[in-house]
Amino acid sequence: MKKSVMVTLLVGAVLILIISTAVSLSLLPRTTSNADPDRCELVVIAHRGASGYVPEHTLGAYALSITMGADFVEPDLVMSRDGHLIARHENELSLTTDVSERPEFANRYRTQTIYGRAVSGWFSEDFTLAELKTLRAVERIPRARPGNARMDGAFDIPTFQEIIDLVKAMERSERRTIGIYPEIKYSTHFRNIDLGMERPLVDMFHNNGYIGSSSAAYIQSFEINNLKELNRMTNIRLIQLYGGNPMNQPYDQFVSGTGLTYADMATPDGLKEVATYAQAVGPEKDYIIPRKADNTLGEATKFVQDAHAAGLAVHPYTFRAENSFLPAEFRSEDPSESAIGDFRGELEVFIATGIDGLFADQPDVPIQVRGTLIWCYQRGVTRLTDTKQPKHGNDACSVASFSRSRMLLLSLNCTILNTSCGPVAKRGQM
Repeated sequence: MKKSVMVTLLVGAVLILIISTAVSLSLLPRTTSNADPDRCELVVIAHRGASGYVPEHTLGAYALSITMGADFVEPDLVMSRDGHLIARHENELSLTTDVSERPEFANRYRTQTIYGRAVSGWFSEDFTLAELKTLRAVERIPRARPGNARMDGAFDIPTFQEIIDLVKAMERSERRTIGIYPEIKYSTHFRNIDLGMERPLVDMFHNNGYIGSSSAAYIQSFEINNLKELNRMTNIRLIQLYGGNPMNQPYDQFVSGTGLTYADMATPDGLKEVATYAQAVGPEKDYIIPRKADNTLGEATKFVQDAHAAGLAVHPYTFRAENSFLPAEFRSEDPSESAIGDFRGELEVFIATGIDGLFADQPDVPIQVRGTLIWCYQRGVTRLTDTKQPKHGNDACSVASFSRSRMLLLSLNCTILNTSCGPVAKRGQM
């Protein structure tokens, strides 16, 4: 039997075992709290699932991230031709599915303009859900993640309802609350072709019991007008995303000619305006610590403090372990594209700025870092020294590579002192 076939069968068997066990345990009485998974802790959001280990936006990636301990799973959502919400990072399908190898869909290839840019390929809005379900997922960046690429073809494209079902089942097996954190992709584009996602997404959330601001859910968007509309539709928390280039505009603002840029939205006044319709912000991490010309980290900005002053939580994106994504000082000497660097080191520097959560492709690593902080706090450590690589066990606290206040450490896990997280502790302010 070929190695790729063996890997596919093994992955499929593991996924079936995880999901079947979760479903069987879902019949048992629930023993966990319904507490919001980000009520007290530094929130770890599994970016596209555990996409550093399994092809992104598959039930396998989401299930693995949950078993690793992620607080939220993050599906990006686009629409099918017949109005079903499915999980893909783009509506163009060729980067993450085998559609280009499917002769029956060759005539669906076309070019269209999306957000002012000509894009060629196969688009979700040209396929029914039944057709999309015949496609198989593939790894987006196979050279950086060759292990993931060995799982090409093992998974299909999940619907949003299937993701909700998986999360609810695994809440039973994991005995904890697990959040869902969808992003609406290309809102203006889908509205323009009568496939707007906002109302179907809210209805699906509400129909599955995610209703109030205390529900384990956020909705994300890079645009503004749809978030304001969502704010009138639902009490589910909203997060305003910020594009990687601060001088760019949210696309809906470009279309309406307001001139508003992400840089404008990152000022103290801009953040106060965002707080009128959203509860959190999701900046690209350079808004918090920009990189210098040599690709090393520069000085931290006031973005986190300004956002907290406006009453907003801060969940930056995207943290990845491979050298090609890391700042220069955290890269290993291995020249291969798939080489892993000092991911923990980068995480610790950003956590020290007071962020409330983060998006990660390898969610197990920030969960381990968070666990080290809690371990240190339980031993009475209130200030950690500024050295380099963290160790484990008795030396973990003395060599952690960042300084944290007692109040911010307390905010990581309110059960340590059997107390609740107030606004100050939650934000890590003194």
